[in-house]
Amino acid sequence: MIIDDQGFRANVGIIITNTHGHVLWAKRVGKEAWQFPQGGMKPHETPEEAMYRELKEEVGLSPGDVTLLSKTAQWHYYRLPAQFIRRHTTPLCIGQKQKWFFLRLDTSDEQICLTNNDEPEFTDWRWVNYWHPLEEVIFFKRQVYRQVLREFAALSLA
Repeated sequence: MIIDDQGFRANVGIIITNTHGHVLWAKRVGKEAWQFPQGGMKPHETPEEAMYRELKEEVGLSPGDVTLLSKTAQWHYYRLPAQFIRRHTTPLCIGQKQKWFFLRLDTSDEQICLTNNDEPEFTDWRWVNYWHPLEEVIFFKRQVYRQVLREFAALSLA
């Protein structure tokens, strides 16, 4: 886990679109929360390397299953609400800084596998309209989702 001097954990976010302009939306294990796949970067890992690792771990897809359409030009930050900060950890993590990637699924939906990892992140997934995540994502991620979806909107079929 990489946490910078300000307390932000380096992370990648992944938006996968299909040929109909819908995006993959996944339900977190043990929660009623839905989100895009995302995950922390490991030391000495580039954002793109982390994205492909997380893509395989979280949704079972390989680089050959997708086309990388774009990535965010800059890091996007969000702070965790006070009740979500684990105060007894070192270094203290106050939020995340994320590089986002926009991918097109080039294979069939059957390639998506949520149990490709010993500790799956998700229990379910579905295709949703491009802007739907803004209505459903947890409140403290909403601004970053809005910024990223706007940045990629010209590439979507939405």
